[in-house]
Amino acid sequence: MTQSWLQVPVIPRKKQGLRDAGFGGSTPYVAADTGIDTLSGFLPTNTAVDAEVLPGRDRVSARARDLGRNNGWAAGAVTKEIDGVIGANFRPLLKPDWRALGLSPEWAREFKEAVEARWRTYADDPRCLCDTTRSQTMSQLLGTAYRSYIVDGEAIGLVNWRQMRPTKTVLRVVDPDLLCNPNEAADEERLRGGVEISRDGVARAYHFRQGHFDTSWPAYTSAMTWKRIGRESATGRPQVLHFFDKTRDGQTRGISRLAPIIEKLKMEDHYGRVELQAAVINAVLAAFIRSPMGPEVMDEMFGDGGDAKSFLNYQQARSSFYGDSGAVRMGGARVSTLYPGDEVGMVDTARPAAQFAEFEAAVLRNIASGMGISYEQLASDWSKVNYSSARAAMIEIWRGWTARRTAFAQGFCQPFFMAWLEEQVMDGYIRLPRRAPDFYTFWPAYARAKWIGPGKGFVDPVKEAQAAAMRVSLGLSTLEEEAAELTGTDYADNMEQIAREIADMPEGTLHPAQESFAKLLGHYGGPAMTPED
Repeated sequence: MTQSWLQVPVIPRKKQGLRDAGFGGSTPYVAADTGIDTLSGFLPTNTAVDAEVLPGRDRVSARARDLGRNNGWAAGAVTKEIDGVIGANFRPLLKPDWRALGLSPEWAREFKEAVEARWRTYADDPRCLCDTTRSQTMSQLLGTAYRSYIVDGEAIGLVNWRQMRPTKTVLRVVDPDLLCNPNEAADEERLRGGVEISRDGVARAYHFRQGHFDTSWPAYTSAMTWKRIGRESATGRPQVLHFFDKTRDGQTRGISRLAPIIEKLKMEDHYGRVELQAAVINAVLAAFIRSPMGPEVMDEMFGDGGDAKSFLNYQQARSSFYGDSGAVRMGGARVSTLYPGDEVGMVDTARPAAQFAEFEAAVLRNIASGMGISYEQLASDWSKVNYSSARAAMIEIWRGWTARRTAFAQGFCQPFFMAWLEEQVMDGYIRLPRRAPDFYTFWPAYARAKWIGPGKGFVDPVKEAQAAAMRVSLGLSTLEEEAAELTGTDYADNMEQIAREIADMPEGTLHPAQESFAKLLGHYGGPAMTPED
């Protein structure tokens, strides 16, 4: 027995659904449809990341620097982030990985104290011996590098060696303008933006112009001379530090973090200047004297058969009247007599525009979002903030700053610290124990560190302290982490200082909390201290 089937054309359900919904159905995604009016002229192309970044990079950097110099909002946003991420004392807390090294925790503690003591002497030396140019301490150098990262999109440093200094390892923060292709040649597959790239995409060498191309003094020779510097030495010692936000595979150079908001910054700057000029003009020009010499009178005087001499006589009489009598004084609020036919007109002072404040606030919110900070912090406007909103804003901002601090420390600061530590170990200032693993093989384990800067601060000191105590008691955090996050201090230094202060206090003056702390010192291996001690 045979059975016949009716062949019915089948319409794909997705296309049928688009037609039924009333869409044109030209693409599965409306975002890719070129027939929509709102997207018809929006036709960006997919290009290599360096083809996007490198051609306009210099122009973007120049505009970002100009805004940083002349725009108060941009300058304030950059400075606030530098103060929050780097601060006045950006330093490493050494945490050698004694488990990976197969050494004891007691050795790790002694090693930490010795290395950090050497680093403090070196980094905070007021003679600035850590700086190749001898103009900044280490924290100031790192702040300069971070500013370059924000404004220019990348931080570049050279790890130099100066034989005549007590510590020969020194840092030079380099202007990104100096990193470029030799002889200003066009970019190639393996040489882009002054960076030599291996087959695997590794930056293996950098080409630096020896002088800036635009100076106020003759520098033609140095400006047209380049020096090639390898990324690392034969032993793996860092020689060039290059930190930037890599957003796509194949990116060689960074772009200013101000790039997405440059246009809005400039528009707001121009609008604010115009409103300010209008307000100044209104304040200076409060009133004016309206003359009866209208177009008809002027036509009678200067038209056919007009007498120019009579006009001059009229103006001379007016000038003489006001000059001699001095009766019209708006600043002194005296207007006694006007010349016949004249009248006083008042300037409309309705500036700035009523919507100026709201418009400026909207623009600043956009700018603040692009910089990763809050509107209140950028505008210094705390009039509409309560504890909850301030706390939420602080957490959000701090999360972003912590991520940037960690990335900058790993990409720029830690390699330099490793180079410095290598010199200390090789020259015998820092000694390794007998049968310790090879330094170069376990270099990262010896130099493992956490970099800390300024603390997060407090919105409500009492609540913050109570919350910190609860986190520590529940095992969600440590005293070291809380000290670093809230106040930017080293927990070990705090404990040592507190122990000295308790020991120096007169007998019987200890606070109950200090008595508890003294007992803790004895519990953790220190001398058990009591008020009688």
